[in-house]
Amino acid sequence: MIYVTGDIHGDLSRFKEKPLSRLKKKDTLIVLGDFGFLWDGSREERRALAWLEKRRYQLLFLEGCHENFDMLERYPVQDYCGGKARHIGGNVYQLVRGGIFEIEGKKILCVGGAESHDKEDRDEGLNWWRAELPSPEELEASWQRLEDAGLSVDYVLTHDAPARLLEFTGWKLQEPNWLQLWLEKVQTKVQFKKWLFGRYHKDQTISAKVQAVFCQVHTLE
Repeated sequence: MIYVTGDIHGDLSRFKEKPLSRLKKKDTLIVLGDFGFLWDGSREERRALAWLEKRRYQLLFLEGCHENFDMLERYPVQDYCGGKARHIGGNVYQLVRGGIFEIEGKKILCVGGAESHDKEDRDEGLNWWRAELPSPEELEASWQRLEDAGLSVDYVLTHDAPARLLEFTGWKLQEPNWLQLWLEKVQTKVQFKKWLFGRYHKDQTISAKVQAVFCQVHTLE
């Protein structure tokens, strides 16, 4: 079974509580960005990551807008389930954004990254990285994969959300950027069963096909 949850921000207690504590060997958990266990390299963080690497289930995560991209890039990229991923250790992988992954028989578009609305108050290379936002070239390559897949996937998993949806919900933090506009293109032109996104720290059903996710855990049936 595939499970999906929102931003973790390095909170190990989330994994020790139900329902995550009940995940089994053949299960997969996907975190929709802001994983938080690759941030400052502290001893406490390394211990937490080592504990996660020993989980019996597969733990995957997208990039959020609050990731240490310098640390992530130390891990080599490898082929993984039809896309690309970084093997962090054990059963923990970071799914490289823009890939279409075949997981448990489901075709899943995964697009991590977002633009920090408070980046002017952050220090580059310390708590903010330009790589937080996918480049236009990365998005163009992802769109080509979608076209090769017939503009059809089973699920779309992202950290950020489409521009028009943010307007509708009133969650817009700034003027739409190229990622949010690209996600809007995906929403209007790609067929999918369900779209789940994190970032906004809300658990809310937007429509029959779109779900904002934070602390709740959802299954991809």
